[in-house]
Amino acid sequence: MSPAARREAIVDAALRVARRKGLGTTTVRDVAAELGCSSGLIHHYFTSMDEVLAAAFDTVAQHDLAATEAAVGAAPTPTEQLLAFFAAYTRTDDTGSSQLWLDAWAESARHPALGATSRRSNVAWQRLLAGIVERGVGDGDFRCDDPDGAAWRLVSLIDGLTVQNVAHGSLLAHHAIIDWTFTTTEHELDLPHGTLPRPAAAPERPIRLETA
Repeated sequence: MSPAARREAIVDAALRVARRKGLGTTTVRDVAAELGCSSGLIHHYFTSMDEVLAAAFDTVAQHDLAATEAAVGAAPTPTEQLLAFFAAYTRTDDTGSSQLWLDAWAESARHPALGATSRRSNVAWQRLLAGIVERGVGDGDFRCDDPDGAAWRLVSLIDGLTVQNVAHGSLLAHHAIIDWTFTTTEHELDLPHGTLPRPAAAPERPIRLETA
């Protein structure tokens, strides 16, 4: 293998392990076992496990962002671009990807390279949404004095709701995340309530709270 191909194979192996075990508990030994090589080979291509984890997470983050950018770019109006953005950013059905994002946030303080990658990804998503808001304001579709701030507030809201959904499942239904996100967006952009069409709510499942 070329050095580039070997690095890619290591990253792919780390990503497979991380999807099963979580980023925080994935070790050099785990990745070596997954790849069928020695730990020394991993250290030859990466200076630290932090760097391996950062590269693995970056693979997922870049894929998610590129897919969303393509969907937004194909939408003809700022309102439809908003809907395309939220359709991707509020997804919680792909629990593997969602869990990796949560892991990256949780581990960022302890892993500098992973933290830098996570911050860069967060900024990229925020800038994508801010660009949509700015275009909508320019076209007269939205009214917003602070597109940058509005974008940060919206992605922060969705991030918090997604954590609840991924961590606690049926405690917070996905259609509630969509409804609250759209309601807040309409408020931020001075849109009449209901401008953003809500999907039909799925049948509610009973919430079971475990007791000690």
